[in-house]
Amino acid sequence: MLVVVLYISAIAGLALFGAHRYFLLALYLRHRRRLPREPRAGRAREPRVTVQLPIYNERHVVERLIRAVAAFDYPADRLEIQVLDDSTDDTPAIVTSLVAELRATGVDIHHLHRPRRAGFKAGALAAGMRSARGELLAIFDADFLPQKSFLRRAIVHFADPEVGMVQARWGHLNRDYSLLTRVAAFLLDGHLIVEQTARHRSGRFFNFNGTAGVWRRAAIEAAGGWSHDTLTEDLDLSYRAQLAGWRFVFLSDLVVPAELPVEMSAYKTQQHRWAKGSVQTACKLLPRVLRSDQPLKRKAEALFHLCGNVSYLLILIPSLVALPILPLRHQLLGGWALALYALSFLLATCSVLVFYTVTARDAGERLRFRWIVAIMSLGIGLSLNNGRAVIEALCGSRGEFHRTPKYRVESPRDSWRGKAYAGARDALGLGELALAIYFTAAIAFAAGAGYWGSIPFLLLFQTGFLYVGLTSLRPELGLPRALRRHSQRAQASTGR
Repeated sequence: MLVVVLYISAIAGLALFGAHRYFLLALYLRHRRRLPREPRAGRAREPRVTVQLPIYNERHVVERLIRAVAAFDYPADRLEIQVLDDSTDDTPAIVTSLVAELRATGVDIHHLHRPRRAGFKAGALAAGMRSARGELLAIFDADFLPQKSFLRRAIVHFADPEVGMVQARWGHLNRDYSLLTRVAAFLLDGHLIVEQTARHRSGRFFNFNGTAGVWRRAAIEAAGGWSHDTLTEDLDLSYRAQLAGWRFVFLSDLVVPAELPVEMSAYKTQQHRWAKGSVQTACKLLPRVLRSDQPLKRKAEALFHLCGNVSYLLILIPSLVALPILPLRHQLLGGWALALYALSFLLATCSVLVFYTVTARDAGERLRFRWIVAIMSLGIGLSLNNGRAVIEALCGSRGEFHRTPKYRVESPRDSWRGKAYAGARDALGLGELALAIYFTAAIAFAAGAGYWGSIPFLLLFQTGFLYVGLTSLRPELGLPRALRRHSQRAQASTGR
């Protein structure tokens, strides 16, 4: 009975999150043509802007970022650039040389290197603010490549004195590199095209995504400044600023391309940080949100938004009880089992299909059925990694801000093999492979017992855990097929 209760509770929770996914999609479809309007006075004003570039061990991409920002189409006497460098490798030497070169051409750029990485990214941004001269602060992570017109297109909205932050949409430099980057791009597009647009244009809270956005300095200060007591300092500050009365703007048509993680271990590091940080922020701010005088629609959406990663824990529970639930489902639930599966299929599974079909259409991508299967499989495969993050956050674990390695991989011809920061293996892959074997046994049992309706779901779980586990332990399996063959031939020719 305990197994059945756990199973039904998890399925009910996933169905609830699926219903919310339908709700967000409905909001998006209702409001997607309601474009943000530029204030009339926005075009004439050119406020002083400080561009902050927080970096940590970014030898492969830091020059690309700095040169892109230095090329902004904005008055030189109104633009300041801060390279907030916490690096411990040779990145500071690269930055020092490049900054000297650009300063000689008249660019107002400063290299601020901290010997101690106190407060991680939030600490670097707070330290930079103390000497920043801009009333607006634009922030870019190392793997982003903003276009020359970015500032002019974003800052016009600050002519409205109530606007505290403007967020651009992320694009993808290496979307077609591999299976992982293609699926990761779809997942991010779902958040940035549908979710952010729906929340913004329907009058609900949404968040700064940590990069490719511009803050009003006064909004940061009014909210209490940057804080590093969660791993998602951007989400934390966003909610504090909006609770303080500041309004945010999301520009879905202003797209800033960035490099997607190309290694499974790097992707899992990023996802673990986001999952853990969002739950930390929920524990910190959700009581304050619910006690506030905000409208009920904002409180309800904040609850789902901040607790969204709990869904990974809900995926993990049915995974662990998959084998014992097969006979119990029929013995104890009877006809209710069919109704339960039908409800979960309509709310949880079909919502993914509909959600990402709309996302792909509006992103200008063609979404084939196999990509839907890959999206669901990857989400399931990440449940052990992200479920652990949720448990850590709920248990009060602070954790360290682990950076996501970037390699300047922009096309299928590029490889990260042999580059600095590459080749990490994730021991959690052993657990994911164990779950893949477990689901293989569950499939065999279901086939032997005649539970044919369960097998497609079991196959999704088996495939997801197998893919994530294998590419965590053997990173080279995540290379594009042509590069993988080349790597194998190179190893064979050297006798390795």
